[in-house]
Amino acid sequence: MLLKTSFFFFVDWSGSEEDAEEDVEDDSAAPVPKVTAERAEKTAVSVSGAGTGKKDKDKGRHKKKKPTCFMTSKRSERCEAAGDIRVVGNVSTIYIDSLDREWRTKPYARYHDPVAMTHVREFVLKPFPSDAPPPACTKNHSVPGFVFSNRGFSGNLYHDYTDVLVPLFLSTRRFNGEVQFLLSDLKPWWVAKFRPLFRQLSRYEVVDVNNDLEVHCVPRIVVGSDFHKDMGIVPSKAAGGVSIVDFKRTLRDAFGLERAAASRGGATGAGKPRLLIISRKNSRRFLNEREMAAAAAAMGFDVRIAEPDQHTDMSTFARLVNSADVMVGVHGAGLTNMVFLPAGAVLIQVVPFGGLEWLTGVTFKNPAADMEVTYMDYNVQLEESSLLEQYPRNHQVLTDPYAVHKQGWDALKAAYLDKQNVRLDLDKFRATLRDALSRLPPASTPAA
Repeated sequence: MLLKTSFFFFVDWSGSEEDAEEDVEDDSAAPVPKVTAERAEKTAVSVSGAGTGKKDKDKGRHKKKKPTCFMTSKRSERCEAAGDIRVVGNVSTIYIDSLDREWRTKPYARYHDPVAMTHVREFVLKPFPSDAPPPACTKNHSVPGFVFSNRGFSGNLYHDYTDVLVPLFLSTRRFNGEVQFLLSDLKPWWVAKFRPLFRQLSRYEVVDVNNDLEVHCVPRIVVGSDFHKDMGIVPSKAAGGVSIVDFKRTLRDAFGLERAAASRGGATGAGKPRLLIISRKNSRRFLNEREMAAAAAAMGFDVRIAEPDQHTDMSTFARLVNSADVMVGVHGAGLTNMVFLPAGAVLIQVVPFGGLEWLTGVTFKNPAADMEVTYMDYNVQLEESSLLEQYPRNHQVLTDPYAVHKQGWDALKAAYLDKQNVRLDLDKFRATLRDALSRLPPASTPAA
């Protein structure tokens, strides 16, 4: 029996398998150059530029003015002001009556990555004109405006969360819904996908600020989200001490997810634990996916296979992930769906051959613990990799992965991410599942 939808499929292993329609776009967490000297110099000028460069001779009478725009981390810049503020989004300009100089910023939390930032629209913050009236308000708001962008690498699920959604939650939860989102470079399908989350954070519909031709007048403006760490929040640095668990709780409310905790007894507490296999169509595929599912089913798991893509209905897929007690997949953007796993669930990341532990650690291993998810690695050995069929045994790709790493990200990605599929050793896979099962919270005890 097979139930197929337009974006993923379920298999109960009594019938045949069909492929899902499209694969996940995945360039998850590519290593990027550090801040350039030019950017560092620009940042230094921006942060200190409000002053004249001369020491104030009367420190008692003049307090140093906080800069309008400043770096909150190496990845994020925030601009903030209050007063008479007029946002002219179609020319990416914000007029602020209290400014005494011009500022420029890009509202996307990936400043350390010039490739991503190239695609992000720049906003200019300007003082009111001295020789003419400011643009007339056409839409007045009584709440603060918050400007952010969904360009950069958004559209890749990992970057949707780590670059945009987690920073947005971190930066706007303190407004308790009384904030107007002004989204730059809005993609309608992207907003529709995450609208349930936006409605948890704001009581107002998201504005397509670059295309609505309005002059939005707000009493306060914030441009750009704060960033703490990949897929994570540092509660001691966050307003109100919020954490990534609070973010997960907000997602549960947004998408109507019922399960708060995983169990060896599955969703009912007295049934089978559910295993969700995240499938892939192109690179990093499981070559023996059917055999993996059959082995897991024989061990007592209720098995589901799903392949999310860019067009996946987020609410439906979130409910599927939330129903899982164990989720397994090869490193890729699809594992970002761990944000929907119930507390105590187990995430098994299959790490492709090629010395990629640093990459898989930053993206999914490190964030898992803060999300109350138990993390496990399954490290692919050379005999389990399709690379063995592509290169002779003495080729550098097989014998010295770190030498390939030294050639740069493009070489690493081409060799170990774009061209590699995996065929898991079933005995090793069974042992991993037994370990995962032992780590799940115990099944509930039936009432006497």
